[in-house]
Amino acid sequence: MIQRIQTIYFLLAAAAGFGAIAAPFVTVSSSNVQGSVLFAGDASFTSGDNTALLVLFAVAGAMAIASIFLFRNRPLQLKIGWAALIANFVGVAFAGFLFGQEMSRVGDASIGVGFGTALPFAFIVFAMLAIKGVKKDEAIVKSADRLR
Repeated sequence: MIQRIQTIYFLLAAAAGFGAIAAPFVTVSSSNVQGSVLFAGDASFTSGDNTALLVLFAVAGAMAIASIFLFRNRPLQLKIGWAALIANFVGVAFAGFLFGQEMSRVGDASIGVGFGTALPFAFIVFAMLAIKGVKKDEAIVKSADRLR
C-alpha cells in the first residue's frame, strides 16, 4: 500500500483538498465591503464561507483518502479517483462563480490572492499523477496475467 507512488500522490491530493478548506482563497484589504456575503466579518474568502463549497472540497479530500485503501480493487480505485477529481473541478468552478458574483460588491478594494487558490490546482496535479500510477499498475497486472 505505502510502497506504491500513487499512495503518496493520493495522500498529497487529500492534503491539498483538506487544506483548501482552511486556507483563504482571496483577501480584501478594504473594510468597505457592504452587502458582501463571502467577505463579511473577516475580509477573506475561504471555502468555509459557503457550505456547498466546503462540502465539495471535503468530499474530494475524503475520496482521495478512500482511494488509498482501495489498492486491491484498482478499477474502483480509478473510479473513486476520477470522482474526487471531478468534485474538485466542480469546487474550483463554483468558487470562481461565487467570487465573480462578489466582485461587484467589493468595489475598489485591493484584492490579495491567498495560498488557498493554489491548493485545488495542486489537488488536480496530484490526483492525475495518482490515477496515472493506478493505470500503470493495472497494465502491469494485465501483462503478468497474460504470461501465466
